[in-house]
Amino acid sequence: MVAGQSRHGVLSPARRAGEITTVLARVLLLNLLVAAAKIAYGLWTGAISMLSDGVHSLTDTASNAMGLVGVRVARRPADPSHPYGHRKFETLAAAGILVFLLLALVQVLEAAFGRLRSVEVPEVTPASFGVMIGTLAINLFVVRYEARAGRRLRSEVLIADAHHTRSDVFTSLAVIAALGGVWLGWPLLDPLVAIAIAGFVGHAGFQIAREASGVLADQVVLDAGEITRVVRSVPEAAGCHQIRTRGTADHVFLDLHVWFPGDMPLAEAHRLSHVVKDRLMRELPGLVDVVIHIEPPPR
Repeated sequence: MVAGQSRHGVLSPARRAGEITTVLARVLLLNLLVAAAKIAYGLWTGAISMLSDGVHSLTDTASNAMGLVGVRVARRPADPSHPYGHRKFETLAAAGILVFLLLALVQVLEAAFGRLRSVEVPEVTPASFGVMIGTLAINLFVVRYEARAGRRLRSEVLIADAHHTRSDVFTSLAVIAALGGVWLGWPLLDPLVAIAIAGFVGHAGFQIAREASGVLADQVVLDAGEITRVVRSVPEAAGCHQIRTRGTADHVFLDLHVWFPGDMPLAEAHRLSHVVKDRLMRELPGLVDVVIHIEPPPR
C-alpha cells in the first residue's frame, strides 16, 4: 500500500492537502509570470485589451493565494467548535475566487469603456504577438495540469481555479485577434475585445458560484438509490428511507433510517446497524461519517 493512501486507494487528508498545496504553489508562480508579462507589455504599448487580460491574469495569483489559505485551514481535524471538521473552508476559498473574478470584471469593463471614449491607438509590434502566444501556451498547460489534479484529488478549489484559468485561454485568443485587428487598422477592436473578455470572466464566475453554492447549501451528494442498494445487501436490513447526504465528493456525511424486523432485539439491531455502516463506508469511500436511525419497517 502506498504511504498516505487508505485501503481503497483514497489519499489521506494530510497527503491530499499536501498535493493540493503543491499544485497551487506551482500554478501561482506560473500565473505571476503570465500576469507580469501581459501587464508590462500592455502598459508599454497602450493595448488596453492586453492590459485588461493581464489584470485578469493577476486575479489568478490572488485566487491561488486564497486557495492555499483555504486548503491549509481545511486540513485541520474536527474540534468542539467544528464537529464536522473544517473541510468547507476549501469550498469557501473556491467561493472567494468568485470575488476576484467580479473585481476583474469591473476593471476590464471600466478600461474598455474608457478606451471607447478616447481616440488613442495602441502600438502593436511582432513582440506583442510573441508575448500573447507565449502566455497562452502557459495558460493551456496550467488548465490541463490543474484540472487533472482537481479531478484526481476531488478538490473544488483546484477545479474552480482551473475554470478561472480556462477563461484566460479564451481571453488570450481574443486579445491576439484584437492585436491583429489593430495591426490591420481597426483600433476599435482593442476595447471591443476587452468587453468580450468581460463575458468570459462572467461565465467563469457563474460556473464557480454554481459549484460552490451546491456544497455550501448542502446539496445532495450521493445517489439515494445506490445507498439503498448497499443497505439491502445486508440480508437482515429490510430497506431504508429518509436518506440525506451533504458535503463534498470526497468528504460526505450521510444519515438515514434503516428498517430491521420489529421483533429483533435492540442489541442485535444495533450490531447489524454497524454492519450496514461498515459496508456503506467500504463501498462508498467518499463517506467520512454515517448516522443510522433504527426503526421497524413501515406497515
